[in-house]
Amino acid sequence: MKRLTLLFSILLVSLASAQTQQDSITFDPQKQLNAAQRLLSGNYGKAVTVGAYGELTYNQPEANNGELDVQRLVLLFGYKFNDKTQFITEVEFEHVEEVFIEQAFVNYAIAPNVSLRGGLMLVPMGIVNEFHEPTTFNGVERPAIDNAIVPTTWREIGIGVTGRFNEISLGYQAYVFNGFKSTAFDGEGGVSGFLKGSNGLRGGRQKAIKSTVDSPTFSTKFDYYGIPGLRLGLAGYFGKTQAEDNVEEIDGANIGISMIGLDARYAFQRFTARGQFIHATLSDTEAYNNLTGRDLGSALQGWYLEGAYNLLSQEKQQKLFAFLRYEQYDTHADTDGAIAQNDAYNRTDVTTGLSYHIAPGVVLKGDYQFRDNAVSGGGVPNRLNFGIGVWF
Repeated sequence: MKRLTLLFSILLVSLASAQTQQDSITFDPQKQLNAAQRLLSGNYGKAVTVGAYGELTYNQPEANNGELDVQRLVLLFGYKFNDKTQFITEVEFEHVEEVFIEQAFVNYAIAPNVSLRGGLMLVPMGIVNEFHEPTTFNGVERPAIDNAIVPTTWREIGIGVTGRFNEISLGYQAYVFNGFKSTAFDGEGGVSGFLKGSNGLRGGRQKAIKSTVDSPTFSTKFDYYGIPGLRLGLAGYFGKTQAEDNVEEIDGANIGISMIGLDARYAFQRFTARGQFIHATLSDTEAYNNLTGRDLGSALQGWYLEGAYNLLSQEKQQKLFAFLRYEQYDTHADTDGAIAQNDAYNRTDVTTGLSYHIAPGVVLKGDYQFRDNAVSGGGVPNRLNFGIGVWF
């Protein structure tokens, strides 16, 4: 607690040292677009639109070697067939050696406030899964909740509707997707499980790689933007996991998932804040763990709060945000059967640092993370991070 108080004090001193003049809002969460939305809205009569975003990072854990990495480079392409029909795709290169298709969908605008979408799309849950371009969030690394609980980047194949009703300041999304892959035969007469206690559902992402489906899942999100500078989100994801052919009939091959997410983003003058809460209830985990030998929890839960302040005058094109984020997340918030709750999975991260936007679309980042878990003595190394992010 003393460490957290000290961090808040350091941040407050930094804020107090900045000018206190009244400036207009520079970041409006109501108008923020992600890469796909920018392509959809930015054709301006052009048939083809291109862009990219990427991140280069340096992570230095205490008492360990540091790691330099081109974490990702994503190429963005949009094609406008006519005023109603567009195609959007994102091709991602991870760590200079892996290639994935992050999105690939057709958007058909049937009315000013209703569009049909089909293809490979992002699951709308939380903030960062939809807004993960490096210039849109503070910190070199994405919040840990958006890794261990919301398995960013979480995308699957589906179809649905999206739009907004500006008269009531409400945006909406609703999709039917294939789900997480939970089990498959291991080739030796047994069953392998893809889900586990340390990172929950993450290992079950199918990423449109010959995805299997035996029961579809439902995903929805509502965004309210009727208060100046504020955006509120409510998301839900419901369904069952998927198993390979002939495995789904085995007791414990699939589990049920009910995930709820709340998020908020706020901006006033040079101050910005965001927060997120995610809770997931998983059913039939006892049978799943008995079948696969895994330690999957029956409940996942996490939250974070973050505040940031631009230390430069609003008249400048450049921005220098000092930020502090506190997050707590537990992938063993509850367990069933013989699996005991593992305190190592109950984690707390405190991240503080700077995000220096030297030009629109270019950010230099540096931060320090105080990391801990509920195990006596902890054992999670703190970490120093630096990064370069671009988006155009």
